[in-house]
Formats: sequence, structure tokens, C-alpha cells
Amino acid sequence: MSDLNLNLVNNFILRKQHLTDDSKIDDVIKIVNDVGGLHATIPKTPYLSIFSRAKNFTRKKLDEELYAKRSLGKIRCVRKTVYIIPKQMIPIAYSATKKMVKLTSERYSRYLGVSQKEYVKMSKLVLEVLKGGGMTAKEVKNELMTELNISAILNLMSDQGLLIRGNPKKGWKSNIHTYYPFHDYFPDIDLNEPNEAQAVALLVQYYLSSFGPVTEKDIIWWTGLKKTAIQEALKKIKEQIVRVEIEGLEDGFIMLQSDSFLEKITPPKNRVVNLLPALDSYIMGYKQRERYLSYQHYDRVFDRSGNATSTILLDGRIAGVWDFKEAKKPVVKILLFEDAEDSVLTEIRSKAQKIGRFIADKEVQINECDSMIPLPRRTAGGFMSPLRDS
Repeated sequence: MSDLNLNLVNNFILRKQHLTDDSKIDDVIKIVNDVGGLHATIPKTPYLSIFSRAKNFTRKKLDEELYAKRSLGKIRCVRKTVYIIPKQMIPIAYSATKKMVKLTSERYSRYLGVSQKEYVKMSKLVLEVLKGGGMTAKEVKNELMTELNISAILNLMSDQGLLIRGNPKKGWKSNIHTYYPFHDYFPDIDLNEPNEAQAVALLVQYYLSSFGPVTEKDIIWWTGLKKTAIQEALKKIKEQIVRVEIEGLEDGFIMLQSDSFLEKITPPKNRVVNLLPALDSYIMGYKQRERYLSYQHYDRVFDRSGNATSTILLDGRIAGVWDFKEAKKPVVKILLFEDAEDSVLTEIRSKAQKIGRFIADKEVQINECDSMIPLPRRTAGGFMSPLRDS
């Protein structure tokens, strides 16, 4: 295979990620699977990520798959962050990342004053009180009448596969989860299979199917696992991968053999515009970001921890950022890094109107900004509202 053209690659990824008009679908499960899971640290992100990829999405559709059908689950896994992933991927993601995730949670619970002895005792009591159904951290704390940090205990129990995060009681914008015993919620999932090495190989294959072609550094970044573990995983699936080069990018790239048809994909006739939420899978999937972002704009998109803000994509490259402001007449703010042709600007405004209505459930105003404070100069969490001061 000859060196790949970057524009062709970006178009290929947009299609895999259901971000072109002809790749949008209404199958929520398939979208979640095809994008490598939904980053769920920010409650709104999963809904907005699917909204940008589906034809006719309503929030109820994701809630139904997550909390009624339970065909999706919410666990902490890659990069020690909370993701929504398909049910069949839960034991794989859990087994591949559990050592890394549990160690961090254990340290955090100790930092918050919960000793190992207290945790062992309290976790047994928590499982007892949850036998009758799900409860929030506050409800568990009241039931057990303890002064210990229950949230830290519930998080650690979730990361040990004892609990699962269920429906938030205050709606889709809330992070106040209801917790359930894992094996009551998913009685047919065995978290002991596959073993760690097998799971890492399967997780890398899953990642390649959603994001490839990628670099080895990309895989390490996305999983949060050590270089040696990733190299061993690549050896296990060596018959399924091919190494390629992308014009204009220095590193060598890896992709699945089954994706080799990408050279034959026809570019779209019209410009492709997307508005993606903060921490969207497409943006957070890569360590090597020159593939979709000019370095001069890096500080407008990523904060010091590598968190990505809400972005405006043009043909798969980041062309600006956007923000939503709650108000009597809600506002969607947009900031473009460079001047755009009229047809593109019209499409961006249209997409901003649509995503604003989805968030606010009513008409919104569109404001265009011409400056912003770089994210590394903002306080923690500033990436969640990039145009707050604009």
C-alpha cells in the first residue's frame, strides 16, 4: 500500500465514526460500538456525541439502551475515565484496565480517609443495603449512618466490579448516579474472562477498528496502558494488522487489514461540518493530533491535562470551538480559527441551532466570538466552557 493521503484518512475516520451525512444511522448500540465507546465523565457528552452521529436521536433512546435494556454499561476503563461501552465489551475493557483503574481508586479512597479495614467492612454493608434496588451515594450514606466518604467507597466498589453506575436521578445532565450490585444488574457477565493479556489484545483490536490508522503512541494514549503491554498485544494480532505511512505525518501507522479498502473511498461532494461536545471520542482518540489540528490552535482546544473542549470540525479537522450558555434565551457561541466561506458558515450556524435546541429544548440564539482565553491559562474544568468569557 502506498503512502496514504491525510485528507483521505480523515474522511475514512469520519465515516467510521458516523460523522458524514451518508454514514449517520439510528442504531445507538452500533454507534457506541463503532466510536470506541462514549466518554461519560461529563454527563451531557454521550448524548451530544450520539446526537452528532444519528439521524433521529432523542435522549430517551440512549437512556433506554443504558438503563432499561442494559445493552450498554458505564464503567471506568481506558485512561481511568468513565466510558459507556457495549455490554459485550465490558468484561474485555474491565479485564484489560482493572489493575490501573483499581490502583488509582484505592489511592484516592485512602487520600479521602477511608482505610482498607473500613472499606472492607463498609463494602459488605453497601452490598446488603443495595439488595432491594439502586441507591445514590447520599441515600446509601443516610441508610448506613456513616461519616465515611461514601462516594469514594462506591467508586472503588464500581472499579472492583462490585457495583455498576446506573441511571442518574436528576436527569441527563446529572452525575449523581444510582448504584446497583454489578451481578444483579448484569447477571450474565463474567468479569473474570477473558484474562488480562487476551483482553488487552482484544481492546487494541477494538480501538483499531474505531480509530485506525493510528500510531503506537495513539494506542498507548487511548488505553492508558504501558508500552510493553501494547507491544505484546500487537504481536498477538499481527496477522490482522498492516503498517502504513500517512503523507505529511512523521510516525508510522497501524491499521487493520480489513480497513485496507480506505484507498478506494470516494471523497464527499460537499464540505463536512460537525459540532462535537467536549471529550468527544473522535477528538480524544489520538495522541498524535496534527492529523486534525494545526499546532498554532492547540491551546484553544486542549487544556494542560489533554482534555478536549467542544469543537467545530470541517472535513475532519478542527476549525473552531463552540459553547452553550443557559439563559432565558439560550445561546450557542461559536469561534472559528480562520475565515470560512459563506456556505460553510451557514452550515455551522445551522448545526449550532440544532445542537442548541437539543440541549435547551427550545430555540437558541447564535453568537459569533472573535477571541478566547487559551485553555491552559484557565482554571481546572475550563475546557467545559471555552467561550464563557467571550
